[in-house]
Amino acid sequence: MLLLIIVTLLWAFSFSLIGVYLAGQVDSYFSVLTRVLLATLVFLPFLNWRTPPRTAVTLMAIGAIQLGLMYLFYYQSFLLLSVPEVLLFTIFTPVYIALIYNLLARRLSLRNSLWNLLVAAIAVAGAAIIRWDSLSDDYWLGFLVVQGANLCFASGQVAYRQFMQSSGERGKSLPPRQTFGWFFIGASIVAAIAWLLLGKPQYPTGAVQWSVLLWLGAVASGIGYFLWNKGATQVSPATLAAMNNVLIPAGLIVNLLIWNRDANLPRLIAGGLLIVAAVALSEWRNKHP
Repeated sequence: MLLLIIVTLLWAFSFSLIGVYLAGQVDSYFSVLTRVLLATLVFLPFLNWRTPPRTAVTLMAIGAIQLGLMYLFYYQSFLLLSVPEVLLFTIFTPVYIALIYNLLARRLSLRNSLWNLLVAAIAVAGAAIIRWDSLSDDYWLGFLVVQGANLCFASGQVAYRQFMQSSGERGKSLPPRQTFGWFFIGASIVAAIAWLLLGKPQYPTGAVQWSVLLWLGAVASGIGYFLWNKGATQVSPATLAAMNNVLIPAGLIVNLLIWNRDANLPRLIAGGLLIVAAVALSEWRNKHP
């Protein structure tokens, strides 16, 4: 779970950086393409071009969904919603993770399935406490766009976890760092097609915006998604679901302290504690089955 915590701290800045420096100023499709291409360049030197075709294609498909499609929805949401609203509407990701995992892992008992849903529901309740007011006029459209991002991110996490844990020798023959480049290549293909079809000539105009894209691409995406997906294979589905919502209080704290956005501190603290309780409950269950 340590890897998930590290990446959560890393990603806590991403929401505000996008909302403050990129949304409405730089074409969202160009931002997505730049970000995934930079992430690809980080892992390209390590990529083993002799990766078994099935492994390469599977990782490309997972990357296309989890990162490529997710980013297309995600960046559009910042044109419709404020940073706190985007954070708020990600509260349903744990539910999607639990439901998708239960659908794929048919051998799970009803008891385990209900447990995963319970932990996810506690995390959702904690996130919902944090902020459920001052919604913009684009509430419903923004909500649907964020749910598209949530579904892509959730299904990608579950798919990567299932693939790496069930691939046997196929998945263990090469270190993850030598195959993860395929993940970003798949995302880059989706981003490139979207930019060519829908992109506008609205590019970064200063060093700050280019620096933000460089950070988001090389560090938040490149290193962040590698560590997050690796961490996803080391925890239970319930813990993975709950950890997705730890991003919400972390992102709101960064948004409040650095960019002085309004946030209800009592709700932030109460919701954050409930989310932490969900993670702790999941870990306790793993140690006392």
